[in-house]
Amino acid sequence: MNRIPRVVIALGGNALEDKSMPSTAEAQLEVVKKTSEFIAEISCSNYEIAIVHGNGPQVGRILLASEAAKDVTPPMPFDVCGAMSQGYIGYHIQQGLKLALAKRDRILPVVTVVTQMVVDKDDKAFQNPTKPIGPFYSEEEAKRLAEEKGYTVKEDAGRGWRRVVASPIPERIVEIGTIKTLWDTTITIACGGGGIPVIENEDGSLKGVAAVIDKDFAAERLAEDMDADILMILTEVEKASINFKKPNQEDLSVITIEEAEKYIEEGHFAPGSMLPKVMASVKFAKSKPGRKSIITSLYKSMDALNGLTGTIIQG
Repeated sequence: MNRIPRVVIALGGNALEDKSMPSTAEAQLEVVKKTSEFIAEISCSNYEIAIVHGNGPQVGRILLASEAAKDVTPPMPFDVCGAMSQGYIGYHIQQGLKLALAKRDRILPVVTVVTQMVVDKDDKAFQNPTKPIGPFYSEEEAKRLAEEKGYTVKEDAGRGWRRVVASPIPERIVEIGTIKTLWDTTITIACGGGGIPVIENEDGSLKGVAAVIDKDFAAERLAEDMDADILMILTEVEKASINFKKPNQEDLSVITIEEAEKYIEEGHFAPGSMLPKVMASVKFAKSKPGRKSIITSLYKSMDALNGLTGTIIQG
């Protein structure tokens, strides 16, 4: 018997926030409710799904609030802020998706797993932190924090100084056994924000580190581990493009792994934007014959699954 296709869905920032709305928890919930309508359609169209989400703005605000209240209560370390963001974003998706599924008479549990992701303590990313997090500081404030707390700080595009952290490659999902157990009965929200980055000590214990794992690479790791058929990365654009925003821009439809790798090598995709999406997509498509990756917008997700749009990368 053919099994039901398995899809791991990676949600971009526009699935959680609307830039025209205030950055409040209430506004996020309203956006998530709309997003959940599209995810529910996928679930109701004979696909088994798991969800991964980003957390960039949210974890930044948690960190900012913690830093602002440092004279009242001790600030939380960055890995703890990441765990907090997983909890509250997952809670919103649970509410929104349960409601959207109930409208369609589909009764399924939706559960968030606060997920740890093992990274290599010797990952080269730790030698060159580049991911800006948290508030802007004056040069004087930034250098004082660097001296007092050991932060790495860098000037950010003329806007001020910020703390920067590493963005290591995810190696192992600590809670993968639990996610596998839940898969057949439950829609699981996992690896939020890329997962809480932890390193494994010699005695097997885990220690949280100040880092940000790219959520697209985390979704790829989950898709491989769950033997998924499709990795779907939902973003703001309907298709990935080469020569982006140039007169000769070309939107990509169905492309091979080799074509995608060639476009990566030619530098067509922006770091921190489309590049990790395409790289994660290629990695998944290469991992096993028959697997494919889709990059498209949230609003075109069902059309893309039906092969009508999106950028599809396959062997």
